[in-house]
Amino acid sequence: MNLHVQWVTLLWMFFSGGILGVAFDSYRVVSGQLRFPRWTVHALDLLYWAAASVFVFRMLYHSNQGQLRFYVFLGLFVGVWIYFLFLSVITERFVVMLMVVIKRIYALVVRLIELFIIAPIRILLKGTKLALGFVWIVVLFLGRISLLPIWRILRWMSRPLLRRFHIPERADKLKSWTVQLWNRWFTKN
Repeated sequence: MNLHVQWVTLLWMFFSGGILGVAFDSYRVVSGQLRFPRWTVHALDLLYWAAASVFVFRMLYHSNQGQLRFYVFLGLFVGVWIYFLFLSVITERFVVMLMVVIKRIYALVVRLIELFIIAPIRILLKGTKLALGFVWIVVLFLGRISLLPIWRILRWMSRPLLRRFHIPERADKLKSWTVQLWNRWFTKN
């Protein structure tokens, strides 16, 4: 391996160390803001380190075909160290600001969905319920108007038959129940 490849690898490892610092600070701030359950923190840490390892070895393979040397670790360490000295606070503030913006956008989207989708559906359902209630009242009113004379005529015509055949007690109970129901729905009190 020539000197040019070694310097390129060292610079890529500086860059990779800085990226790992940005990713770690971002992950730490996001997990603090979202308050993940305690049992998921370990799984997310493991996921972060697995992704960081894949990223570093991908960069290493890109720069020098995966040859692992001392200056690779030195480059990663110096990159992370420089990041934490100069850029960590800026990254944390930026991620916190980004989380605030995302929360506000989320609240705005939820509010717009409520305003333009859920509210019209509720109004439509209330209007439908009101219209169906009105139709039901009209049907009952028309039924009362049209069926009352027919019921009186049928009752008048069936009186002689009922007197002649002596309806048993059960039929009398059924008759009284239907008369009460009819009086409740179709006659004025």
